[in-house]
Amino acid sequence: MDSIMDFIYLHRELVMGLVKICAVLAVLLPMVAYSVLAERKISAFIQDRVGPNRVALPLLGSVPVLGPFLTRLGIWQPLADGLKSFLKEDFTPNYVRKAYFWLAPAIALIPAFMTMAVIPFGSYIGTEKMVIADLNVGILYTFGIVSLGVYGLVLAGYAANSKYPFLGGIRSSAQMISYEIAMGMSVIPVFMLVGDLNLGKVIQHQSGGLFSWIIFQQPVAFFIFMVAAFAETNRLPFDLPESETELVGGYHTEYSSMKFALFFMGEYSNMIASSAMMVTLFLGGWTLPWFGLNANAPAEGGLWIGIAHIGIFLAKVLVLMSIFIWVRWMLPRFRYDQLMDLGWRRFIPIALANIVITAVILYLKHAP
Repeated sequence: MDSIMDFIYLHRELVMGLVKICAVLAVLLPMVAYSVLAERKISAFIQDRVGPNRVALPLLGSVPVLGPFLTRLGIWQPLADGLKSFLKEDFTPNYVRKAYFWLAPAIALIPAFMTMAVIPFGSYIGTEKMVIADLNVGILYTFGIVSLGVYGLVLAGYAANSKYPFLGGIRSSAQMISYEIAMGMSVIPVFMLVGDLNLGKVIQHQSGGLFSWIIFQQPVAFFIFMVAAFAETNRLPFDLPESETELVGGYHTEYSSMKFALFFMGEYSNMIASSAMMVTLFLGGWTLPWFGLNANAPAEGGLWIGIAHIGIFLAKVLVLMSIFIWVRWMLPRFRYDQLMDLGWRRFIPIALANIVITAVILYLKHAP
């Protein structure tokens, strides 16, 4: 026991990093699973249906009152979906490029997990910052990792050796690269206001009250970032890479079993990562302008304040996730020329103009 404690003391930073990684994954993976359930329930509500309400576990389903209630909510549906993905036949067609075919789902999923490493999901618990890696260039790391996600979709389309997945892969590469430019330009005014690339400093800048949140100072940047996030995650009205009515299923047409589930998990993980980034950049992160929940130093709050900050951050993320889901079932899909026109001829010029206007305002504000 003494040797274990000595190891923890000598390698405290490493041990705490591993603990935070496990904690983030323990929250992220259930969020991915229950985001699917939330989507199915919200779509059912919008279409005046019931949604999943028949999945019951043999033991838990028989618990008086609670068991039938959870069954009607469909609370066990994600577990059933996960078991189905594991138990289905993992079929690999003979004509695919097998090495790339197996590699693509992992490349599509991993960047979303890596993005979460630099997002501050709370203030402090004790003296420990609630962020896995507190990088001074966190936003540059984020965009660098996000840009890798496109390779998974392109590889999936190429590896399938079939025309519909190939078209889906080409569409995804063009769409994601196009909207990454607008997304990157939309955050530049944020860092012009904050004067720092560290995401923790961005949250501290917004901890002065409700109207210190950057969404009120940069509503155009927030709107561009949000719409670009829809395009980056291939969600309606920008789901042209999948586009079931045109391309069967797009880049994942030939996939089954857990390889298909990895693409599915990657999409929802990217939605969560995008929502977390919008909360951090525009919505005050883990701060709340009421109840004194704006602690920025370990001396200002204890264990419960730290846990409250994490809860506030997750609540804001869930609100944005519900918007992602709601939009899917309320808006029709764009044509591909409309999608490209919006990205290149609308958003990029508007984002550039927003940078110039912000620079001029800051110059006039600080000019002697």
